[in-house]
Amino acid sequence: MTEKAIILDEQAISRAVTRIAYEIIEKNKGIDECILVGIKTRGAVLAKRLAERIKQIEGRPILTGELDITLYRDDLQHKHGNHEPLVHQVDIEHDVTEKKVILVDDVLYTGRTVRAAMDAVIDLGRPAAIQLAVLVDRGHRELPIRPDFVGKNIPTSNEERVVVNVVEEDGADGVSIHTR
Repeated sequence: MTEKAIILDEQAISRAVTRIAYEIIEKNKGIDECILVGIKTRGAVLAKRLAERIKQIEGRPILTGELDITLYRDDLQHKHGNHEPLVHQVDIEHDVTEKKVILVDDVLYTGRTVRAAMDAVIDLGRPAAIQLAVLVDRGHRELPIRPDFVGKNIPTSNEERVVVNVVEEDGADGVSIHTR
């Protein structure tokens, strides 16, 4: 894979996280009854950043959790017999029943990861609503899933790959498009 273009740098990611934090607060009229749930790995990092920014804005913490879901890929050999994504770990200490669960992920592509995350959340209880926050929406949905909060829409071809780097995992923040 060859880097084609840098789409977001550290400052742009920070601004996107701040904007999404304000949008979450505005849409939900505060953070009461809300839980931020990050989809590991980079979605969980972004959820922690959102939680910190929301705490700065609201003056109190928002409930948080994490989901570890293996991406649904054709080349993935370790799937259940029903070909669904594997849910490895659910780390949500709070009851999701009647809460507004805000799933956080780095890139929205086909929608299969988000669908698996919704299934995992619903297995824990019946939330009042499930919302979706993503840093990048690249299009090409295979399922009728759309984000409620988007850092940046990046039109891509199926041959391109959006790479999100976060300092906590990769040593630097940035979003770039790579080609084969």
